[in-house]
This record gives sequence, structure tokens and C-alpha cells, in this order.
Amino acid sequence: MPELIPLPAFNDNYIWVLTEQHNPYCLVVDPGDAEVVIQFLQQQQKTLAAILITHHHADHTGGIRQLKQQYPACRVIGPAAEKSKIQELEQLVVGGDSVTVPELNWQCRVFDLPGHTAGHIGFYSAPVLFCGDTLFSVGCGRLFEGTAKQLYQSLQSLTALPDDTLLCCTHEYTLANIAFALSIEPENTELQLYLKHCQQKRQLSEPTLPALLANERKVNPFLRCENIVLQRKFNQNSALALFTLLRQAKDQFKS
Repeated sequence: MPELIPLPAFNDNYIWVLTEQHNPYCLVVDPGDAEVVIQFLQQQQKTLAAILITHHHADHTGGIRQLKQQYPACRVIGPAAEKSKIQELEQLVVGGDSVTVPELNWQCRVFDLPGHTAGHIGFYSAPVLFCGDTLFSVGCGRLFEGTAKQLYQSLQSLTALPDDTLLCCTHEYTLANIAFALSIEPENTELQLYLKHCQQKRQLSEPTLPALLANERKVNPFLRCENIVLQRKFNQNSALALFTLLRQAKDQFKS
């Protein structure tokens, strides 16, 4: 089994590394900071085989150019719809495509995930999901370029994945997200337990990620909008209406 390593970057980003103990190659996802990646590769004596990009924001793409200079043979793979904003892309992909990284004997499926940005994508190779800024533990991305309906549909496509799916989100937002979720469902005992678990993780300076999709269905309000009790609580008559309301409320929330 490949090993998943989240490299901390900036204030709260994670750059995900997929590697194997006896394999000289690895891949990275959304390298906003090249120096963090280069330091890891040199320490582990690894060579970069591929860079996967979920969307065009600078904290996810800022390290591509330097990494290509250091590892010119690595491929840069990302969303075709955002090629104009990510000049370094070499392999353009859309939802439904397959991506293969032969150096790691690794293959994944691409998901179209518009909402946070118009051309946002994700990469899924069971049980691992690299979901960028679309889905966070107990939260979801802000609407910068898409609509609430688009983001809701994107999340629905991800919740159709198996329970054992590991969500490799790109920000350590979990505790702040839990604070908002508890304002929505203060009686949610699964959420209360998850808060304690995540607090313990952060006190040990450990990441709260990857998150398990089965648990997210219980604690993430943005994945629970089909819950009729929640819809009635907030006087909404559909899952999309509740999702839209919650996304707007999260934008204004002060923990």
C-alpha cells in the first residue's frame, strides 16, 4: 500500500505526498510551496514522478515552476478547464478521465468538482480521494467562482464513494469547521466525540486528516442537508435550499 504524507505548508495548507517505502519515486498534490516538497524529497532520497493539481489558486500551484526546474521529468497533471490560469499544466484532464503514474503503479479517476472554482477537479484511487478545497473535514469550500448548486452536486458525487474513502483535504480547518457544525447541530453526539478526537490530535501537533467519509456523513452539516429534521429546523424545503443557507451562514460565522 502506498503511504500518504501531509506536508504542512503556509499557515494551514497540506501538500499531500503519495510514496512507497522501497520505491524511489513519489507524487505530490497541490504543491503551493516548492521548498517544503524539495526538502522532503531530498531527505527521503526520492524523485518526483508527477504533480497533481486540483485547481488554480496560488496556495495550490505556487511551487510547480520550481519543482519542474528541479525535477524536469515529472509530469504536471491538472484541470483542462483551468489551463489558462495554470500555465505549467502538461496533461489536461476532465471528469471521467483516468490518470496513471507508472513509476508508482498507481492509477486514479478524475472527478469534476465545480463550485470552489469553476474548473476544480479531484483524484480518486480507492480508498484515497484528493479533493482539494471542495470538501473539508466537517466543512466544504467557499464559493469563489461557482454556484451553491454546483458545489452541492459536487459534494453529492463524492458522498457516493465508499465508506472507507479517505478524504485528503488541503487545509487544516477541522476545529474551526466543528465549531460551526456545533452551532447547527449542538445535540450531535458523533460531532461532540469527533471534537474531542480532533482536539487531541492538534494538541499533539498531528493532522486531523485524512478524514473518513463514513464519519463525515455523521458530522459534516454540508453532507447532511437531505436530513428532513435539519431542513425543518431551518425552515427549508429542500436539501439544496438548506445547503445554500448553511454555506452563507458559514461565510459569516465567527467562532
